Amino acid sequence: MAAIGGSLEEITIDGRTFPATADADVTRFLGGYVNDVQANGDLTARIIKTATPPSFTGINVECDDSRGDQEFLQGISNRDAFVVVALTLASGAVYQGRAMITGDMTYSTQNATVALDLMGEGTFTKQ
Repeated sequence: MAAIGGSLEEITIDGRTFPATADADVTRFLGGYVNDVQANGDLTARIIKTATPPSFTGINVECDDSRGDQEFLQGISNRDAFVVVALTLASGAVYQGRAMITGDMTYSTQNATVALDLMGEGTFTKQ
């Protein structure tokens, strides 16, 4: 079976589902360690493991003023705790974890969309 790429279909943040824009190229890191190798003077080497949180970046979702979507997302961003998120990919795969909105959320009045990034704790797991 061939690998299936494509759009993020939808994202659920703290129980509210947002349709994703079809043209968003979302990148994901499931969380874990990022490795580096550093040389020793005798030409042996050490592996340096850096714990790195999970993330989904480049997310663009529909933002409906009649539902108060922008206010809802800002409310999540204002919290002091991670929330449950689930992302459904074009392949049908669903990744779930606990995350927070990071950086600036930019709202497009022309497109009725909001761009956001998520970073979390632990790992995002495939359901």
